[in-house]
Amino acid sequence: MIHVTGTLTCATEAEADVVRRHLPTHIALSRAEAGCLSFNVDPTEDPLVWRLDESFTDRAAFEAHQVRTKASEWFTATAGLAREFKVSGD
Repeated sequence: MIHVTGTLTCATEAEADVVRRHLPTHIALSRAEAGCLSFNVDPTEDPLVWRLDESFTDRAAFEAHQVRTKASEWFTATAGLAREFKVSGD
């Protein structure tokens, strides 16, 4: 299993609005992927920061998620945002 944890951080309220607008579709598409066990992106007490917690059955499922995400509207809209995450598992 692959487990991903981390944060997505916006610099401005305008960037946070972009996240709020695109996040529901990104979550729905991610959860529908083969091999996705869980996919949560939750707001924190800071309105510019989201905490992510994702699990995939294996490395192949995680890599497929990365490929799909990089070709998505979500990635285009949020490409400039700070992402900090840790991938663990095998």
